[in-house]
Parts: sequence; C-alpha cells; structure tokens
Amino acid sequence: MKSKRRWSERTRLMLTLELAVVLPAAALVILSAVHLTEIQRDRGVEAAFQRDFNQVLAISEKHINQKAYDLTDDVRSEFPSAGEACIETMDRILATHPYVAHVFVYEPSGRLTFRSQPSRLKDASFRAEGDSLASMTTGWMQVEYKDQVKELGEMSKKGRPYYFFENWAPRGDKKLYQSVALFLVPDATGERKAIGGMAFDAEYLRDQFFPEMLDSLLTHQEERGDKNHVVMMVHPKHEATPMAASAGWDGGEPEVERNLEGAFPSLTLAIKLPGTTLAALGQHFVHTSFFILGAISLLLTGGIVMTHRNISREMALAKLKSDFVSNVSHELRTPLSLIRLYAETLEMGRLKSAEKYQEYYSIIRKESERLSALINNILDFSRIEAGRKEYDFRQTDMRELVRNTLESYRYQIEQSGFAFEEKIAEDVPALSVDREAMARSLLNLVNNALKYSQDQKYIGVNLFRDNGSVKLEVVDHGIGIPQGEQQKIFDKFYRVGDPLVHNTKGSGLGLALVRHIVQAHGGEVSVDSVPGRGSKFTINLPVILRSNASKVAMA
Repeated sequence: MKSKRRWSERTRLMLTLELAVVLPAAALVILSAVHLTEIQRDRGVEAAFQRDFNQVLAISEKHINQKAYDLTDDVRSEFPSAGEACIETMDRILATHPYVAHVFVYEPSGRLTFRSQPSRLKDASFRAEGDSLASMTTGWMQVEYKDQVKELGEMSKKGRPYYFFENWAPRGDKKLYQSVALFLVPDATGERKAIGGMAFDAEYLRDQFFPEMLDSLLTHQEERGDKNHVVMMVHPKHEATPMAASAGWDGGEPEVERNLEGAFPSLTLAIKLPGTTLAALGQHFVHTSFFILGAISLLLTGGIVMTHRNISREMALAKLKSDFVSNVSHELRTPLSLIRLYAETLEMGRLKSAEKYQEYYSIIRKESERLSALINNILDFSRIEAGRKEYDFRQTDMRELVRNTLESYRYQIEQSGFAFEEKIAEDVPALSVDREAMARSLLNLVNNALKYSQDQKYIGVNLFRDNGSVKLEVVDHGIGIPQGEQQKIFDKFYRVGDPLVHNTKGSGLGLALVRHIVQAHGGEVSVDSVPGRGSKFTINLPVILRSNASKVAMA
C-alpha cells in the first residue's frame, strides 16, 4: 500500500509537469511547424517580398515620371507663343536643353515648325529619325488636331498638361526608345490653340537618364535603412533585353515587373535580388526557421529531461530522508533497549557477584557511548549541511586513540560473533587531529563491517606508517561493494543496491561523515572491495608538523 501511494504521488507529479511544461512546449513547437509548413506551401516569404517590391516599383515610377515632367516643364516654359515660332527661337531651346532631340509647334493653320539638334544633323540616322517624326506628326495632326487640343485641355485642368507617346528611333538595324511629349502652346491672347512638342534624345534616355535615376532610387532606398539590396532595370514592354540597368544587375529573370505609365509608355520597370531568387530566399528562410525550431525543441526537451531528473532526484532524496528517519529510530532503539534491559536487571538486584555488576555497568557505559556516537553522527551531519561544522585539532597519540576507540566497541564485536584482529605499529607518530572526529570515523567503519558481513565474520583494524602518511585500515570479509558503486557510497543517504543492505537498518550518513572528517584533516579515504569477498577501507592522513597544536579549523 505504501509503494502504491508513492507511485501515485510520482504519477501526479509527472502529469503536473506534462500539463505545465510539456504540453505548452509541444503545442508551441507543433503550431510553429504547421505555420512554417503553410508559409512554405503558400510561398508566404515570396509573397511578402513581392508586395515590398511592388511598392518600391510604384514609388520608383512616381520619381521617374516626376523627373521627366520637370525636364519637360523647363522646355515648355521657353516655348514661343503660337504664331511666333521660328528657327531662331526653336534652336535656342535646343541649345539650352541638350537632352532634347527635336521640338516642334503645329498651328491651327496646319503649319508645322520642326527643328532638330543642329549638332547631330550630320548623323544620317538622326536625320532620318527627325524626318520620320515630322512626317508622322503632320499626318497625325491633320486628322486629330481638334480632338488632341480638347484632350490636352482636359488634361491641363487635371494637373497633367502633357500627353506622352513612344517613338522608335532607327539606329542602323536597331531602334532606340524615344518619348515624345505634346502640350498646348498659348497664342498672343493667352488662349491655347497651337500644339507644341518635344522629343527626348534616345541616347540620353538610354545612357544617362534611366541609369542615373535607377542608381539614385536604390541609393535612396539604402539611406532609408532598407537592408534588402535590390537591383533594377528598364526594358521595352515586349522585349526582355534591358534598355538600362542599375549598378549590380547580373542578368536573370526579374522577380517583379511594372509597366510604366505617364512619361514613358511601353516601358517596363523590373526589380530583383542580385545573386539569388525569391524562391531560394523563401526556402532558405523556411529551412533556417525549421533548424531554429529544431534547436529550440532540443533545448526544451533537454530542459524537460533535466527537470524530470531533478524532480525524480528530489523525490528519491525525500524517500531517502524518510527511510533515514526510520532507520535512525531503529538505530537509537537498539542501544536504548540494551541500556534499559541491563539497568532493570541491576535495579532488581538479581546479580550475585561484584564481577557481574561491573560487567553490566561496563555494558551500559559502552552502549551509552554507542548511542552518543550515533547522535553525534546526526548532529555532525546537521552542522555539515548548515556549514557550521568545526574541528578542534590537537596533538594526539594515534595508537592510544585507536586502542581506546576499539575497546569501547569490543563488547558489541564479540557479542556479534566476529573474529577481531588488531595490528597497531609502534612507529606511528602523533598527529594533530580532532580526537572525537577521528574516533567517530573509525567507529563508523567498524559498524559498517558488523552490519554487512554474513557468513565470514571477521574484522581487522590496522594502523601503520607509510612514508609520509599514517594509514588506518578497516578490513572485513563481508558482502563487498560492486566497482560501479564504490565512489557513490560516500554520498549522503546513498546505499548499495544489495538486498542485504536494504534489509539492514542504517542512516546512510556514516561514510559521508567519514569522508568529510578525513578531508578536513587533509587526508583521503578509499575503498578496495570485491563483491562476496569483503572490503578494505583505508584512511590516509598526512604527517604534518603543526606550529599551532590547538587550532580550530572551519569545515
């Protein structure tokens, strides 16, 4: 019933641990994994980048158009009034605006004044470009003049006084993109009746305007703190070959594109990440997130395992403490029972000889001493746990100390049927030790030999000098200790897993106290044991000449 109750407490504690720690941690990991799987399936990372790229392209288009409008405004502000257009005024506009290839004015009378950059008229391709544009404008205006005037007037009222269309300028076997702007030109009365126009130079757009604008836009993005270093390019809507690109464009397919409107129809603005793709970036993000999630899961698992081990250890320690109370009670009861028994016999006066009286008095004294030793063990352990244990070092004859200690325990040894052998060398020097503590260490070792010996009941105590140390050995032919547990036996409350050990009452403090006492004296304690063949415990104390024979050392 008692075992079942302990198991029930353990089960409740483990369930509490799982509900409080394991389930929330598992839920967090599972939900995070599901979320990452959804991101991977829905390409959520790519979609997020695409939204950002679309926003960048929209802002970039606005800046590009505004730059083109500003350049067009500079030209339009210098245009002559309708009826005053001539070669001189038009050439003056071309001279002050080298980015303009052609300017023209079409008047209601059907007269077209068309001029091209004089410095480039030696180029046959450029002349052909101008002739083609002039011919196209004349034919178009003859048919669409009124409608075009009306449309430009409505656009002016809306704040957009320009109408742009593309023109493809011949250059050998290729054609270059050219943007042409139309706008109304006022006459002397202030009414806008003539239509003026200007054509951007195709080489200027390709070699200066777009490359400079793209680099400027990306520099502005970096200054705003955008850490995603992107590259951009402009290409004709129906061609994939870049017309102009920013520094760092490494080719490949653009990630997001936007068809330009306003000043540059039929062109497309494109953006991408250099050296990678959004798909690869999304996979890298998902894989990295899964790796981090796995690492967090391992940490959580490790924490849970450590918590489980600590709880199990605390529960085991609690059980050991409970057993300790039970065992100590039994240990105290044995000498008390003997003292009571012999005291009652003496009290009744049943003894006939003075020798028997003396024997009973001696037994009561020795059992009292054993009881005191047990109580002192418990008190010493309490002081050690609280960090208040002190030792009183005095110059002591170790031979006399060992003899007196064994003499006080000889009755119990003989009554238990043990063969006892004592070997004390004559050359053992005096040592500065705590007499009471060293006696307690020896008694603890002898007491263990009494408890854990079955068939071969033998105890041997040896004291001798070995080079620069004094060794005190306690030998028995008892059950022995397995190799794997020989270091653990010096831990508090630890008891070997042998059934005889568990069936024998004990506090589990004796060897822990022995180790603490010996280490406080600057020595060490060791065990040499073979299961079924007995054990030999050795206390090794250094021979040190102390200048202060009465020194109190804090443990």
